[in-house]
Amino acid sequence: MDYKEEQQFNEIYEEEMNEINAQLDKEIVFALIGDVNAGKSSTVNQLLGEIVAPVGAQPGETVKVKKYKYKDKIVFVDTPGLDDIETNHSEQTLSFYKEADIVLFFLNAAGTVFSEGEKKLFDIITKVNKKVLIVLNKIDAADDIPLLVKYVQDHTNYQYKVIPISSRTNENMDMLRNAILDILHEEKKDILFAKHLKEKGKTANKWIIAAASSASAVGALPLPGSDIVPITSIQVGLMVRLATLYDKPITKKRAKEMAIASVTGNIGQSLFRQVVKLFPGAGSVVGASVAGSVTLALGYGIKYAYEQDIELDVKSLSLILEKLKQKKVPQA
Repeated sequence: MDYKEEQQFNEIYEEEMNEINAQLDKEIVFALIGDVNAGKSSTVNQLLGEIVAPVGAQPGETVKVKKYKYKDKIVFVDTPGLDDIETNHSEQTLSFYKEADIVLFFLNAAGTVFSEGEKKLFDIITKVNKKVLIVLNKIDAADDIPLLVKYVQDHTNYQYKVIPISSRTNENMDMLRNAILDILHEEKKDILFAKHLKEKGKTANKWIIAAASSASAVGALPLPGSDIVPITSIQVGLMVRLATLYDKPITKKRAKEMAIASVTGNIGQSLFRQVVKLFPGAGSVVGASVAGSVTLALGYGIKYAYEQDIELDVKSLSLILEKLKQKKVPQA
């Protein structure tokens, strides 16, 4: 890199790190609404991969707001229905819905789905907060799930995502997790949530494919001496996100080495023709351009190094990618 390019890189790196740190300083508030037997607690526990909220409550037991803190900055607020608590507490309960980053509105697929009372409560909530995901739980105990989903969609004007899950069997939990991450991404809070997930690989894949698609959209990989800002910004953003996700801090020097290697072709370009076969989801990278392919290879190589606890540098990353090309290393 010449002086100008190095200055540009430093600015990109600092900007990305500042955004990461800003996200990690924020608090995420989830509001949980639904009957006691809708599986709210078990869903939260499945999402995060450990016991956060106690399960086993009996119908009628939840009569006040309950808060569960996870890792200090992630808060789950379990609220009773507005009709189930004293009138003078209703405004307090409604305030949790207003302030929540995401409202998870639970329906029991094995019960009376979207009853009149649930519809009334749903209308109240969506007037103060549009960041709502409808969680249709207990699909393992119900029939004709597509029909139930359509029924809920019909009665909510197709304005909100309906996620059919089973908190008992873990079915479609990835779908719910991704829907949550999409909303949090818009709020610039997704990294904090993703960082504390036990299952990190699928989130990493999502980020890698998104970055590769963005790189493909930008165009051909810039040659040394040309404007490296668009591709470098995408790749540095991906590197620092993956480092945060896996709790493996990456220095400015190391990130710069990776970026230079990507641009000059020491990493990834040899995979241009093989990349679609090598990496899951690569087919969605528009045009499989060199920029997209290299970014994809860079991301998956870094992910593999982190998951296998391999010290990450240009040499180790090149070896990982070469082994992947020869199909000697199982994909993470």
